[in-house]
Amino acid sequence: MASPGAQGEHPSVTLFRRYLRIRTVQPEPDYGAAVAFLEERARQLGLGCQKVEVAPGRVVTVLTWPGTNPKLSSLLLNSHTDVVPVAKEYWSHDPFEAVKDAEGLANPTDAFTVFYSERSPWWVRVTSTGKPGHGSRFIEDTAAEKLHRVVGAVLAFREEEKQRLQANARLKLGAVTSVNLTKLEGGMAYNVVPATMSASFDFRVAPDVDLQAFEERLHGWCQAAGPGVTFEFVQKWTEPRITSTDDSDPWWAAFSGVCKDMSLTLEQEIFPAATDSRYLRAVGVPALGFSPMNRTPVLLHDHDERLHEAVFLRGIDIYTRLLPALASVPALPSDG
Repeated sequence: MASPGAQGEHPSVTLFRRYLRIRTVQPEPDYGAAVAFLEERARQLGLGCQKVEVAPGRVVTVLTWPGTNPKLSSLLLNSHTDVVPVAKEYWSHDPFEAVKDAEGLANPTDAFTVFYSERSPWWVRVTSTGKPGHGSRFIEDTAAEKLHRVVGAVLAFREEEKQRLQANARLKLGAVTSVNLTKLEGGMAYNVVPATMSASFDFRVAPDVDLQAFEERLHGWCQAAGPGVTFEFVQKWTEPRITSTDDSDPWWAAFSGVCKDMSLTLEQEIFPAATDSRYLRAVGVPALGFSPMNRTPVLLHDHDERLHEAVFLRGIDIYTRLLPALASVPALPSDG
């Protein structure tokens, strides 16, 4: 990859380096600076600019411009540098009515991954109460004993899903439900048995799971652990949706047609984590998660997350073909 400021560097790479230097990482992301960067770029290009909140605390920046194609009038850009077309005829009614392309992931092979659905994030805190006492005694019915039973049940379920994934080569991570124990809390001193302890879990529920039945399963694990064990949701998504990838679907036909014309190999998957696409699908807007980054390791939020310059520039070429094709799809009655 070229070094910063290297002579002869492509202008798009230089611009992207400027954008990456803006600190948008947690716990104190400077989203204001990112939006200001996009607004400045819009002014330079003679584009209109508008900020839209897609969900509480989730802003994307919308750039609009007059074009020869009346349908292709807007671009959505968010903190993940995804590009999303918005059809002009819907703009005054609902800026997301025609959004068709959203967040994706890298693919380490020559293929490109496209995501047509995603798992539902359920963040669950289990709280166990029991008898307190001195650490030198064999106290019965402690919070820790009961919490241990819940943790054991959840981790046993985790192993079942892990084995199911490993036993079927056709399954990808997004097709099963994953869970990880992410927090353990409780206690105030080494010699005091606490009356309350809690464990927090990050569930990612596959879109084909019966959510009501799965919640009842959570209740069952807590009830089996003993009295005084409850759970609460810190986050609970209950509207999983699937975007059609049938050849008869005009949006998919436009997307896959461009990829075919450019000799791009597509791998269809369910996104294993959560993206803003879920908000769009929940209101009936088809969304395909796609980031044109092949031959790139999946290092999401990892150390040394990187993108080769050639892959980045190729991605720009792909987007310049995809955007007009998607924006040129005739409006359907269902879109209105």
